[in-house]
Amino acid sequence: MPSYETILYERKGRVTYITLNRPQILNAVNDQLQHEVNDAFFEFDADPEAYVAILSGAGRAFSSGADVKQRQLRPREELIRLGGPAGRGGGEGLGSTVNWKPVIAAVHGYALGAGYAMMQGCDLIVAAEGTRFQIREVQRGLGGAGHWVSTWFWTGDRFANEVAISGRMFTAEEGLQHGFVNRVVPAGQHLAVAEELAEEILKNPPLSVRASVRMTRWYVREMSRYASLYSQGLKLHLTEDFHESAMAFIEKRTAVFHGR
Repeated sequence: MPSYETILYERKGRVTYITLNRPQILNAVNDQLQHEVNDAFFEFDADPEAYVAILSGAGRAFSSGADVKQRQLRPREELIRLGGPAGRGGGEGLGSTVNWKPVIAAVHGYALGAGYAMMQGCDLIVAAEGTRFQIREVQRGLGGAGHWVSTWFWTGDRFANEVAISGRMFTAEEGLQHGFVNRVVPAGQHLAVAEELAEEILKNPPLSVRASVRMTRWYVREMSRYASLYSQGLKLHLTEDFHESAMAFIEKRTAVFHGR
């Protein structure tokens, strides 16, 4: 088993638990955490005894998004070489697995930016009451094309346009109205309800479950591929507005944008 520093990994029976574990900074996603989550998904995917996984976050939130200092304030030369602030690999873990086992996101507190993407890559979402979601990339000057794709795929309405263009936060309760999450549960119960959902899944033949997972992931993955190609061509990570947004966040001031 790989050695992890930023996540926790444990299997109990047929259920694997993957926990983001940087609680002191609300599980902000740096390169190491992203790579370890990807490795954990592959480990789960390859484990013949594991049938369902639950992805959650330790502490007060699922994830506050990207680690701005480490990812978005990379030297310009590094941003050019890597093709963006997320570096190489991004959130490819579930998109590149081969056995199509279902993953449930059990979220609470915040699921923003990179955390939003990680959650959206899962097959089912259980959210604690009051959980807040946001496509942070809009405010960061990166655009929300990839997030729009996943949000529209799961909601199928103009709600996806609104949150992708405005970049505003929305709650689990609002998301439930649009089919964005599967269940909204009392605070502190998100993990327990995710476990109940996992037990429901485990009652079914595993190969039939995986056939359904494979189809849904294939469709959203295909749409996301086009969004990625579109976004890469814009090179928004090299704009002045992108750098200004990251600096303003670190310096705790209002950003001033000039459209360049």
